[in-house]
Amino acid sequence: MADDPLLEVRDLRVTYRTRDGEIPAARGVSFDVRAGEILAIVGESASGKSTVGHAILDLLPQATSTMSGTVRWRGRDLATLSTDELRRLRGREVAVIFQDALAALTPTMTIGEQLAEVFRVHLEVGQDEARVRAREALLNVMPNADRVLDAHPFQLSGGMAQRVMVAMATALQPKMLIADEPTANLDPAVRQETLEWLEGIRDAGGAVLLITHDFGVVARLADRVAVMYAGKLVETADVRTAFRSPKHPYTYGLLQSLPQFAEGGRLRAMPGQPPDLSTLPPECPFLPRCNKAIAVCRTEPAPPLLEMDDAPDHLAACFNPMAVGLRD
Repeated sequence: MADDPLLEVRDLRVTYRTRDGEIPAARGVSFDVRAGEILAIVGESASGKSTVGHAILDLLPQATSTMSGTVRWRGRDLATLSTDELRRLRGREVAVIFQDALAALTPTMTIGEQLAEVFRVHLEVGQDEARVRAREALLNVMPNADRVLDAHPFQLSGGMAQRVMVAMATALQPKMLIADEPTANLDPAVRQETLEWLEGIRDAGGAVLLITHDFGVVARLADRVAVMYAGKLVETADVRTAFRSPKHPYTYGLLQSLPQFAEGGRLRAMPGQPPDLSTLPPECPFLPRCNKAIAVCRTEPAPPLLEMDDAPDHLAACFNPMAVGLRD
């Protein structure tokens, strides 16, 4: 059906093995992404956002991680794909903009070689045609494509590397883009361009999974938002509902860091620190930082996502949700 999700993630769990023990970076994460929409996963650093994005395309370090759950792309379970089938899916149907563009590019290859490889692998064209197509892809994001084609990544600025990543990710017009902190550490001009590219993908009928800690970017781009804390989703809603009526105290606290939502015009720092994922208690992991905690929060296991009364599909994992909304 036309409104069926492109991507379905169910009960995704990822654990990293370290010298200090196991780290549950994703703990039962479930969501859908449909064509023509941007879903933003937002949260503090180390909340598990990037892990979820990488797990979708099996880009996790296999030697130090384990993964369970179901990831379906257009109805097909990705766990059933062979290595070659999954490799063809990456870039052709689902592409990724990684968080650190310079680190994601291969330092020993020129930009032209790396872009041309996309066309040679997926379209099976010759080296000369791949070079021509690489130049065309680069011209879509920067005027000085000829100079950049023969450059190595270390010769590029962060903004130029980001443009290259966008060109590489969108070269084959994928149905979905996973954008991991795509505007981090960018100057305002490149940031604006990147946001416009993501909007263009959505407006052309594609889907975007946006991974960010920046609620300003969420407000600008996203249709729906999923707030993540300590490896779990703690609130999901359409963006308008999430901004007007956040129910989880964590979401409320994050929004209080934005000037337009701060009560009395004063920014309020969230108390405490994110939890140690290796020693999580059975209770709500936000409990030590929460000023809304009640007795059940201290005696019962953390609640699942529960339906809220203010809007359809507004869910929050909280026994005592916020009752006061935020101003528009």
